[in-house]
Amino acid sequence: MLLTKLIFSRDAFKFLALKKALLRSLSLILILSLAWLWVLIGAKPALAQDNTINYNNTNLQNRDFSHINLAGGVFVAAEMRGANFQGADLTNAIMTKGVLLGANLEGANLSGALVDRVTLDNANLKNANFTGATLTRSRFFDADITGADFTDALIDRYQVNLLCDRATGTNPLTEIATRESLGCK
Repeated sequence: MLLTKLIFSRDAFKFLALKKALLRSLSLILILSLAWLWVLIGAKPALAQDNTINYNNTNLQNRDFSHINLAGGVFVAAEMRGANFQGADLTNAIMTKGVLLGANLEGANLSGALVDRVTLDNANLKNANFTGATLTRSRFFDADITGADFTDALIDRYQVNLLCDRATGTNPLTEIATRESLGCK
């Protein structure tokens, strides 16, 4: 009788283990099915943007983008020599590795923009708004920064020192002096 109970308890244990494994498998299949259904119904990826402006590796020399809304636009490695961005909205734009030699960005809004490794030599940056922008490893040789606002912008110390040598004016929109926004002494 003891042997019968022992055999029965082993069978019961196997049955319970099999039942538990089957329930886990069915739960996993149900969760995966619901996730797949959610994706099919129309979930969008978290980083997707509708109508993204994308000028990656594009030749935009001497193009006129004046007074255009280009917020969130992507200009990675774009050739933009002599381009006109006067009064353009470039808020949160990505302009890494771009070339803006002699470009006109007068009065442009580049707040929150990523302007990393960009050449802005001889550019017109009068009254431009670079508030909170990232301007690391970018060059500003002979750029006109009169009235530009660099408040909370991330700029290499070497470039800040060079910019402070010629910083003048006050931004007409933010009413912040260029020297003050750069932290010049």
